[in-house]
Amino acid sequence: MQLPQQRELDEDLHGRPWISLVYLAFVFLPLVFWPNHPGSAVYATLAAVAVFLPLYFGFFRSGERVRTWLAFAVAGLGYALIPFNPGGNTFLIYAFALVATVFAARTAIFISALMLGAMALEFFWVMPTPELALAYTLLVALIGTKVVAGILFSRLRWRRNADLRLSQEEVRRLAAMAERERIGRDLHDLLGHTLSVIVLKSELAGKLLDRDANAARAQIGEVESVARQALAQVREAVAGIRSTGLQAELAAARLALLSADVHLDQRLPSVAMDEKTENVMAMAVREAVTNILRHAGARRVEVELREDGDRVMLSIADDGRGGIVRHGNGLTGMKERLASVRGTLDVDSAVGAGTRLTLCAPRSSQGVDA
Repeated sequence: MQLPQQRELDEDLHGRPWISLVYLAFVFLPLVFWPNHPGSAVYATLAAVAVFLPLYFGFFRSGERVRTWLAFAVAGLGYALIPFNPGGNTFLIYAFALVATVFAARTAIFISALMLGAMALEFFWVMPTPELALAYTLLVALIGTKVVAGILFSRLRWRRNADLRLSQEEVRRLAAMAERERIGRDLHDLLGHTLSVIVLKSELAGKLLDRDANAARAQIGEVESVARQALAQVREAVAGIRSTGLQAELAAARLALLSADVHLDQRLPSVAMDEKTENVMAMAVREAVTNILRHAGARRVEVELREDGDRVMLSIADDGRGGIVRHGNGLTGMKERLASVRGTLDVDSAVGAGTRLTLCAPRSSQGVDA
């Protein structure tokens, strides 16, 4: 039984093993250009292919230890066929691919080199001329190098993607833990003292109720006032929890872009702005990154924040396909949020030249209707 990670690696390296069988045509190619080839060459070739197919497909269904022996078995099959048909070198190329899948990079390169050397010796032994033996050896060396390098690169890319996914999960877990702790501290600091006051004043009002009704009513009035203040503070706290700052949104954007192999270059100096303006900018970053990942096909994104007198300007540019001709819900919502703080949005999107969004808003949203 393969682990999910191993199955994912197999899909990345050999997602369609049937397609790779097209290379079996090269096993028969020497027979086409070999006049008066003996019948033994044909029978040996057909027998080798019949043995190869279960070895090849068994490789993708087997565990690590069995895979190692299957890779060597395919190489042995090539060595056995070469004296009858030089096209047996095709099985060596398959063996290189299987070895590169099973072993670590250095080991795979070493084993492939040994296999190539053994094949070269065999060619110089069975070929009628050294020139022909050298030609076959160089051909296998060239193709085999490309095959091994391609598979090792795919394995490295898969591991990096897996490490990135683990890093993202760890960052999200730590961020969620820190947020829960912050919320817990805020609620304790916010409500702990207030609820204690409400309890004490309620007890005092109960004791005064029979002796001094006016004093009891005064205490109940204070309880109501404290409760209203607590309610307002809770609403403010909830609004703060729901909103995210610009730096936090950029951190989330960096993770999302990295997972899509998009580089983020950000220049965010310390710029003073009030909370509402910052939240509008943060939401703009979130919406812009979402659009880039879904539609732009970009490889690089630049985010720059700068001051312009009493206003702040945020620029978000990508090198994607560009060509925005109409504003969808994302850009429309971005414009509406900017309008709520007296801000503006400028869109520059030429076909093939990427898209640049320029957001401009006052540092302070005071005096703007909520």
